[in-house]
Amino acid sequence: MGSCVGSGSRKGEADMRTQAAVLWELNTSWSVEEVELDDPVEGEVLVKLAASGLCHSDEHLLTGDIPAPLPMVGGHEGAGIVEAVGPGVNSLSVGDHVVLAFIPACGRCPSCSSGHQNLCDLGANLVTGIPVSNGVHRIRAKGQGAGAFCLLGTFSPYVVVNEASAVKIDNDIPLDKAALVGCGVTTGYGSAVYAAEIAPGDTVVVVGCGGVGMNAIQGARLAGAERIIAVDPVAFKREQATEFGATHSAPDLGVAYALVNQLTWGRLADKAIITTSVASGDLIAPTMSLISKGGRVVVTAVAPFLQNEVQLSLFELTLFQKDLRGSIFGSANPRYDMPRILDLYREGKLKLDELITRTYSLEEVNQGYQDMRDGKNIRGVILFE
Repeated sequence: MGSCVGSGSRKGEADMRTQAAVLWELNTSWSVEEVELDDPVEGEVLVKLAASGLCHSDEHLLTGDIPAPLPMVGGHEGAGIVEAVGPGVNSLSVGDHVVLAFIPACGRCPSCSSGHQNLCDLGANLVTGIPVSNGVHRIRAKGQGAGAFCLLGTFSPYVVVNEASAVKIDNDIPLDKAALVGCGVTTGYGSAVYAAEIAPGDTVVVVGCGGVGMNAIQGARLAGAERIIAVDPVAFKREQATEFGATHSAPDLGVAYALVNQLTWGRLADKAIITTSVASGDLIAPTMSLISKGGRVVVTAVAPFLQNEVQLSLFELTLFQKDLRGSIFGSANPRYDMPRILDLYREGKLKLDELITRTYSLEEVNQGYQDMRDGKNIRGVILFE
């Protein structure tokens, strides 16, 4: 494997050859193959990754629920060490430990400057995977430009990313655990703490207990919820949910309604968060019916791009003053929240080790996603050498 000199110049031949999992066509397997990776240019850094999470959003890419130009290197949860910096980089240095945020935060656009880094204008290129620095692919697969999913492409041991996507962390945090806060942990935690605005004593329902849902449960616990009801058809996930803070569980929304109705003497839940693997329009009405007057439902799960039909009682929405809210990245601010969540982990207040059900090599990426589809994993993680 070659090395990256960090000059920021583009040569006539590749600056580095490395391995990556590339998606060439929809509904096919990830192809693990050699790719070419250029040096970082203005505002970019080269990061050697220690680990990458296997998040369901990459499955959305594979199925076409998230439309994206192919080929694309997958992966958007990663942590590692900066190996080289391009010109003009002033927030990071060689040797820094970083977590990659799946949404960059420039700190200057209207969203960032008003405290909504999860809505940063640089996120416009998330799905195209085309670098924001100069619009030129850093990755080439089989001689053609390949995108990097969420501007990261962490299904590769080396990535070139904009410094807006890399958040410096303390060196004592295990990088394989830190990788998880790049998406799933922060998204789930923030969905509870920020988007749902859970308060002490609340009754909360979390619908879907994968990697994001499990962290919505942790966020609800840390926010002081009195009752947390985990809803998932997979018994293994319901059992695991109690380890992360759920007080009760149910296999479906019908059972959950009866349980919540009994626990609250008919008042119902204060908040509900939808974190299913795929969002669908028929989930909204029954979840809205789980919440009380003045309650809130947060939709964090991603729906297929073309889905536009939703079942919803407008009568309930108005007369019971209920609130339906969408949330990306848990409405969190990556530069503030990711280090803060890692502090909670270091203090023993938030579980990360227990989230990782299985680890895989890059060559085992397709097995990792099959295990996710089969409901065997809370979170699978790729470990790089």
